[in-house]
Amino acid sequence: MLRLLLLRHAKSSWDNPALDDRDRPLNGRGEKAAPLMGRYMRENGHAPRLALCSPAIRARQTLDLVVPQLDAAPPIHIDDRLYDFGDGTSPLAALRGEGGTASPILVVGHNPSLETLADALAGDGARAALKAMRRKFPTGALAVIDFDADDWADIAPGAGTLVSFTRPKDL
Repeated sequence: MLRLLLLRHAKSSWDNPALDDRDRPLNGRGEKAAPLMGRYMRENGHAPRLALCSPAIRARQTLDLVVPQLDAAPPIHIDDRLYDFGDGTSPLAALRGEGGTASPILVVGHNPSLETLADALAGDGARAALKAMRRKFPTGALAVIDFDADDWADIAPGAGTLVSFTRPKDL
């Protein structure tokens, strides 16, 4: 069994409109939410064995605040394919290319790609969690999806089961 942890970066700052999008940092709310999500992962047995992260500052800061809350820091791969705002195919390619048999894998990225990817992969799951995830995948939210597979190269759309969907405001 493989477990995927899809984490949208925490809330970012728009205070400096001159900043390139990749350089936008977290705001205060994001800096508070990210450690909460890390603690939630640890307390619920979702500690990743590998983390794939977008190169954007806000995604890297989110991961930097999550990792200290875990029992052990996973290997981290910064992957340009995760700086994507499309249909989720780039994050899926990163997962298939980098994941191997590691599980759980944490992917830290952006919407609409993460939301679209989560929706495409989760063919089943708790009805309330699916409904909440499909309604809105806010900043800092975490979707946990299980697959009956042994290698990330073998996962397919609709093959996953949504285990949980948690937003920072739920904690």
